[in-house]
Amino acid sequence: MTKKVIALLLVLLVACAPAPAKGTATLKIAVLPIIDTLPMYIAQQEGLFEKHGVNVEFIPVASAPERDQLLAAGQADGTVNETLAVMLFNKETIQMQAVRYALRPAKGYGHFFILASGESGITSVEELKGVEIGVSQGTVIEYVTDRLLQAEGFTADEIKTIAVPKIPDRMSLLASGELQAGVMPDPLASLVVAQGGVIVADDSAHPEYGFSVISFRKEVIDANPEAVKGFLAAIEEATALLNADSSKYKNVLSEQNLVPPPLLESYQTPPFPSAGVPTEAEWNDALNWLKEKGILTIDISYADSVNPSLLP
Repeated sequence: MTKKVIALLLVLLVACAPAPAKGTATLKIAVLPIIDTLPMYIAQQEGLFEKHGVNVEFIPVASAPERDQLLAAGQADGTVNETLAVMLFNKETIQMQAVRYALRPAKGYGHFFILASGESGITSVEELKGVEIGVSQGTVIEYVTDRLLQAEGFTADEIKTIAVPKIPDRMSLLASGELQAGVMPDPLASLVVAQGGVIVADDSAHPEYGFSVISFRKEVIDANPEAVKGFLAAIEEATALLNADSSKYKNVLSEQNLVPPPLLESYQTPPFPSAGVPTEAEWNDALNWLKEKGILTIDISYADSVNPSLLP
């Protein structure tokens, strides 16, 4: 066989080979077992990521520190977190950008709840003055606690918090009465109520505090903005499907352990927000809180840290 014929065959083989899927990139998303991630799983189940030209790989994580470790090491590209976490990533250089609200409290659907132990006898916000409230310190849980109580007229010296970072510990201490009050996210707050706890306050009237965001590493956004746009377009469609009929996705709640088994039948899925990003006022309030606590000493740029340009 002559060299010319071999060359011709090679050209024909290359021409006949299937072309790679145009624009298909893989995004690795670190996911905690929290209700905030529900639209992501629906997008996966409904084939919406594929429809919008992006592959998505979920990396389950057990805690926020584990999530942040993966992101810092470049082993995950994006996640659901809060503006506080984005600020801490960006304290030296801009590493993370919030690109969309994930979950936002709504009327009748709180995201974080201040609960009193059934053993405490506490039933009103006023009775929390000077009472130690179990929180995960330096996180959105402590931030929401401070802001909700301040909205009720509490002064700084009337707000007392105690560090109980692990949610299972907080739950068991509330159930036993060793902790008089604590803060829990939805839907675990419902489990505490089922065990005798009392809801004293929640953030449904203050959506500007208790929301979460979808964030990506800036390096990933800069390298492949089309993939992130495809991801967000899929989330938008999944959110519309979920809000139209959440009962269709009860299977996801159980399969992904987003809702404790005892609550599956009674749990009411909250409405999820449509495309949008945190406002500059929301950003600055959280930033001021971190500075008040001495966790940050510098300003972190809103314009560099919140990126609305990728939304559909």
